[in-house]
Amino acid sequence: MNIVKFEELENRLIQKNNELVLLDKDVADLYGVEPKKLRQQLKRNIEKFPKDYAYRLSEKDLDDLVSQNVTPSKKVFGGSLPYVFTEKGLYMAATILKSEKAT
Repeated sequence: MNIVKFEELENRLIQKNNELVLLDKDVADLYGVEPKKLRQQLKRNIEKFPKDYAYRLSEKDLDDLVSQNVTPSKKVFGGSLPYVFTEKGLYMAATILKSEKAT
């Protein structure tokens, strides 16, 4: 069993709308899947993800992340706007992903 310690995620957490969220690329890394696969599963199961579970960042949100040095550039996201996941969203993502880490 692989246990992820909070300290390993702490520097990836982002404060957004008075809550801590993780970028989709970090959630994918956490669960051992490709970010593209995570986004595909999210879109296929979007009804399981209300806005307080996961949502897509706006262009302005992304600009803010770059200006605050949270992420080096927009290019990291391959031209698409990333999703962010709240704590509830992390649990739900684990239920839709088929990876050993997610299980």
